[in-house]
Amino acid sequence: MNIVILAAGVGKRMRSALPKVLHPLAGRPLLSHVIDTARALHPSRIVVVVGHGAQAVQEAVAAPDIRFALQTEQLGTGHAVRQALPLLDPAEPTLVLYGDVPLTKASTLKRLVDAAIDGCYGVLTVTLDDPHGYGRIVRDSAGSVVRIVEQKDATPEQLRIAEINTGIVVAPTGQLAMWLGSLKNDNAQGEFYLTDVVERAIEAGFEIVTAQPDQEWETLGVNSKAQLAELERIHQRNIAESLLQAGVTLADPARLDVRGTLTCGRDVSIDINCLFEGAVTLADDVTIGAHCVLRNATIGAGTRVEPFTHIDGATVGAQAVLGPYARLRPGATLADEVHVGNFVEVKNAIIGAGSKANHLTYIGDADVGARVNVGAGTITCNYDGANKHRTIIEDDVFVGSDTQLVAPVRVGRGVTIAAGTTVWKDVPEGTLVLNEKTQKTRDYTRPVKKKG
Repeated sequence: MNIVILAAGVGKRMRSALPKVLHPLAGRPLLSHVIDTARALHPSRIVVVVGHGAQAVQEAVAAPDIRFALQTEQLGTGHAVRQALPLLDPAEPTLVLYGDVPLTKASTLKRLVDAAIDGCYGVLTVTLDDPHGYGRIVRDSAGSVVRIVEQKDATPEQLRIAEINTGIVVAPTGQLAMWLGSLKNDNAQGEFYLTDVVERAIEAGFEIVTAQPDQEWETLGVNSKAQLAELERIHQRNIAESLLQAGVTLADPARLDVRGTLTCGRDVSIDINCLFEGAVTLADDVTIGAHCVLRNATIGAGTRVEPFTHIDGATVGAQAVLGPYARLRPGATLADEVHVGNFVEVKNAIIGAGSKANHLTYIGDADVGARVNVGAGTITCNYDGANKHRTIIEDDVFVGSDTQLVAPVRVGRGVTIAAGTTVWKDVPEGTLVLNEKTQKTRDYTRPVKKKG
């Protein structure tokens, strides 16, 4: 089977310089969702017809299995499909999809393809309470499709028809090419409509078969930011329902955003307003507090992520405690039972089992051993203005508050670092390191503000 995806439109109502099909749904271009669905049908060829913003569209979705056809002038859907014909296998049927209709299920499309398996012309239709703006499916008294008429060309009687054309069709490619070649643009829009092909198919004696989706939202397209927002919520609701069915506890399914893949174990709990991007895996018994952002992260069993924590490109072991207001940046790897508390940032660092950094700390480009206690206000000074350097803290080290570790530096096993110390030399294991200071006390009278 060939699949043609129409993605050449301007999208004027989006009021954006970005091509319409590249506007994001769940963090990915609309067109990417359609391509994923197309791939699920295992076609022999996928051809994307580009036009407005062609270079940007091609760069966004280019892949070895994608071919592109250019529609230099936007002269209608029929004209667009015609541009793809040289790239299609004429011996196989062609399914036509739309780059701005992202939520159609592969199972729905397969039902349509199967209905047209014997060389029929297949049309995906849907019955709407309010069909305004859509092409109507005109049937004869026997229920056979005889025409598809656009809204602007419909008679008052035809406008009362509730069954509409989604634009998604499947047809024998050889015949489709001939029918497209005979199209005329004598209509209100002055365009070559793909919908007019159905009349050519009927005239040629082809049976017109139809199929309908399981859900109306499968056929919804995007022509404005309002419609994009509507589809975003539908898509997120579907994800939330899948998670609930899998046993995940969601405090409020309406306040969840997944922009990628979220894989959950048993007894996972997610509070409100959490955002998951990229590939995120939550093992058994993980708890995610409110307002957290997780991107490309793996969280081990029993770990508790407190509210307002940001995790990006990090791996966390089991039974850890993160946050609130913690930030794990790319390259952060935390072992089991690590505690990273409020306003602690970890970047490109390894923290060993049972270690803790509970307050106001930056750990960057570091290797921290097991059972290390990092006091509040500690900073690994990893950047000299040109290069990054690594800090090594071995097992069982106690780091006092307000410590600066000037990399490259190594702190040996069991060292105690006094509060307020700047460490710029390697420290042998089992020692106490501190900067000698003299504390002085003298008489002092504090100034008093004058009133008035």
